[in-house]
Amino acid sequence: MTADAPETRFSISNNPSYLYQAYFSYILEYKNGTQADGFFDLELLKKSLNILVRKHYKPVAGWFQARNNSIDVVYYSDKFNDPPVTTQTLDMDYDTLSRHVHDCNVELLVPAAPSAAITFEDPDPNIPMIMLKVTYLESNEAVVLGVTYHHSLMDGTAFWMFMANWSALCKHLHEHGEIAEFDIPHPPTFEFPDISHFYNPSKTFEHPEYILVNPNQFSKRLQPGPEKIVEKILEISVEQQQALRQQARDIGVSFTEILCAVLWKGVNSLRLELNPEIGSESSLYTCTVNSRTRAGVSNNVCASPVTIASREQTVAEIAALEVCDIAQLAHKAIGKCTGEYLSSSYRYLHQQFKQEQDDRCNGRIGKKVMC
Repeated sequence: MTADAPETRFSISNNPSYLYQAYFSYILEYKNGTQADGFFDLELLKKSLNILVRKHYKPVAGWFQARNNSIDVVYYSDKFNDPPVTTQTLDMDYDTLSRHVHDCNVELLVPAAPSAAITFEDPDPNIPMIMLKVTYLESNEAVVLGVTYHHSLMDGTAFWMFMANWSALCKHLHEHGEIAEFDIPHPPTFEFPDISHFYNPSKTFEHPEYILVNPNQFSKRLQPGPEKIVEKILEISVEQQQALRQQARDIGVSFTEILCAVLWKGVNSLRLELNPEIGSESSLYTCTVNSRTRAGVSNNVCASPVTIASREQTVAEIAALEVCDIAQLAHKAIGKCTGEYLSSSYRYLHQQFKQEQDDRCNGRIGKKVMC
């Protein structure tokens, strides 16, 4: 990329993160223990954020553009799509605010994002890459930052490096005022890793985790019905986490794998209890796998070569198994995500995407979704 060019294009069409078309959000709470005045000064936050994206993260200050079956991020040396910042001041105490943070109250604390879908038919030229919502308390006890970003430009690792850079720049501006030069602690990350060297044409893989279905024809028989579903956030106490971590160590799996087992068993036990007739139906477990370490990918890229592992059992089988046994199944599913599998997965995704593009251009089928 040539940052000094009047117009620079950064293609995201081959970035699998783009295919997911999603915004990700984080809620960060900061307690003002000393009741300091000017805690998280709004003008300083906005100024440091704009400097960071204009100088070091120019694609984040750019625009999405769809043309010729390709999606680009377009950015310029003389105009910027600065991240929108909204604010609110709430009349509540610190404990009440903390409960909203704990409950992930995105409606209250996170900036409302667009649909995230970048379409060729009706592209939105002003879709933001990153958005910020700052929540203050009248009591000045705490500040909450709600940050939402488009997944095509950053994954979780790159996001936290972005936040560390923003924090360092904000602190420097607070302590020293205007700056001519400032070295951010982490290099900006944009390029998606090249994993083509993993491709092995002699090996083929099934990819049941990427099943496209027509949502209008999707079977409802595995769903218990809205009158029997109660939305609930899974809460795990510190003591329960410690017990699960020890259990995971005892059987040689990760905490994530045993947590997935808890979820998989719990969901299928509930489904079977509400509808005993579906015991022989298939239950497909899927888990997103970050393969940075496995694939030897540097942190200095915008996104990990993420893939999805899957395992298929019947509803009754999962409901009957012990959590440790299910965790072993998850462990085996994740273990198959080698570099060769990763490359095959991405080739499958891109072929699928191109087919969808061709079908849409020729009016052959309606919209499909990943099941």
